[in-house]
Amino acid sequence: MQKKLISEFIGTYFLIFAGTGAVVINELTKSLTHVGIALTFGLVVMALIYTFGHISGAHFNPAVTLGFFINGDIRLRDAIYYIVTQLLAGILASVTLLFLFGNVANLGATLPRYSWQQSFVLEFILTFVLMMVIFGSAVHGKAEKSFAGVAIGGTVGLEAMFAGPICGASMNPARSIGPAIVSGTLEHLWIYIVATILGAVVAAFVYKWVHE
Repeated sequence: MQKKLISEFIGTYFLIFAGTGAVVINELTKSLTHVGIALTFGLVVMALIYTFGHISGAHFNPAVTLGFFINGDIRLRDAIYYIVTQLLAGILASVTLLFLFGNVANLGATLPRYSWQQSFVLEFILTFVLMMVIFGSAVHGKAEKSFAGVAIGGTVGLEAMFAGPICGASMNPARSIGPAIVSGTLEHLWIYIVATILGAVVAAFVYKWVHE
């Protein structure tokens, strides 16, 4: 279990360090653009899945861990350990960015561009789709698991590409909680906790229903 938690910590830390770091660096240099930020998120997820997938399952996301728990892929106690580890890693990643760059762009915190309702629905749909792709590419018995990293990383990049400018395309409570707490941008944080968890949980039940 210790190796799994270390893998989850390193993976979640680097996912949030690189992903939200891209937001911060783009704000400072204007060199990455929105497309570059989306690609950064997708590529780092892909790389980390191939690095840690065979050790911890490469969750890096409390919503995904809950989805796996509902599907019977992880025990409750282990799920709690995973989630605590992921949240700590996200907070430390944001602390690192604050130390390096200061409180630039709210450290990449996810914020609704327009109404909270719009962002809530978007985050629900994005996380639902992501969880279904994870189940279909990495969990299902007939899945070509060697391509799971490409499928999941591609989905994260795609969803960040088209929805990021509106809702932030979090899909991951740890990705939103770290920057929000460290930058003090807490007003809309609940959206990115509740909507993402609901999306993953509903996806887990739909996946079980479809494959029974």
